[in-house]
Amino acid sequence: MRNPFTTGGPYRVAITGYGVVAPCGLGKQDFWNGLVGPGITNAKQVNIPEWDPLPYFDNPKDARRADRVEQFALAAAAEAFAQAGNITADKTRFGTIFATGIGGLSTLEEQVAILIEKGPRRVSPFLVPMMMANASGAAISMRYGLQGPNETICTACAASSHAIGYAARLIAYGTCDAVATGGSEAAATPTSMAGFGNMTALSSTGASKPFDTTRDGFVMGEGAAVFVLERYDLAEKRGANILGEILGAASNADAYHITAPAPGGIGAQACMRAALLDAELGPEDIAHINAHGTSTPLNDAAEGLAMAEVFGSSRPIVTSTKGVTGHALGAAGALEAAAVLLSFEKKLIPPTAGTTELDPTLNIDLVMGAPRPWTPGPSMSNNFGFGGHNGSVIIAPPR
Repeated sequence: MRNPFTTGGPYRVAITGYGVVAPCGLGKQDFWNGLVGPGITNAKQVNIPEWDPLPYFDNPKDARRADRVEQFALAAAAEAFAQAGNITADKTRFGTIFATGIGGLSTLEEQVAILIEKGPRRVSPFLVPMMMANASGAAISMRYGLQGPNETICTACAASSHAIGYAARLIAYGTCDAVATGGSEAAATPTSMAGFGNMTALSSTGASKPFDTTRDGFVMGEGAAVFVLERYDLAEKRGANILGEILGAASNADAYHITAPAPGGIGAQACMRAALLDAELGPEDIAHINAHGTSTPLNDAAEGLAMAEVFGSSRPIVTSTKGVTGHALGAAGALEAAAVLLSFEKKLIPPTAGTTELDPTLNIDLVMGAPRPWTPGPSMSNNFGFGGHNGSVIIAPPR
């Protein structure tokens, strides 16, 4: 991750802890078990079953005053910080760069109903702090006393990739010594599901089949993943277990359409090339791509063409994990970055669940059917959002 503002080169960025909550598993290991399991069938949405926030709060009152999206964020953060251990960074140089696509939509929707049915005096005084998009990042900052930059990125489905890239850059440039980053989402409310359904973005068959010839839309997901990033030299100095390294990241815009990707994925192409430049890598250096792969006809076609154009004959191994997780909107990039780290650990790339027949127009090496063994190497995680937002992050195994 090149640093144009100093001489002598950038600081390297280590990942020293991460945590996950998702419909297919609470915690990293159960999440992995879900990723290599069966895909979604006959569902418009997948939710975390029997979610209990109480283990992550000091008392039930505090849990009730946190929207589901914030509860997920704090649960994932607990696992991430426990794994990272005793970080020695000055708390004033420890930032929180977090992401969501929507924020506390459940709370907002519930309180609107109360307003209509019972009047304004019955609306909760906690509505604003529960619904605000920055609530999750603020809660992590307060929970762990992090006094560095505390910002929330809200760029639809690219938000987590943007947050991870920005967080890494703060360390690379020397602004922070450590950053908590990632994303959380809990947006499968009746109103949002009606909206996505009416715009024909959801699967009509209730199956997520990324890059499949019969794909017909996404299945809504939810969840969170949180990462602890540190200056690599400081992490080594304290004897941390380094799980991976952020090598580069990029962000750009299609400037084309509010929901549809630019034809041929030209914005995605430019974003992936910019991430490679940032990491000082060539296309042939990328061993694996965790694709955005939403299972929508337009997104998958544009992304598949973009990957073929950028990577050509090198054809890195591609997977999409949304066949299991559903599409968690602003948390998607965080969940997928966690999947990359688990692929390093397990030396396996999970299959694209639900996909049985690759669209013949797409020249990509897609993992289907069963996990594929590999020698871990630099991997790219891509996410693209409504509004024309594109984000790519390159993560490498520790070296």
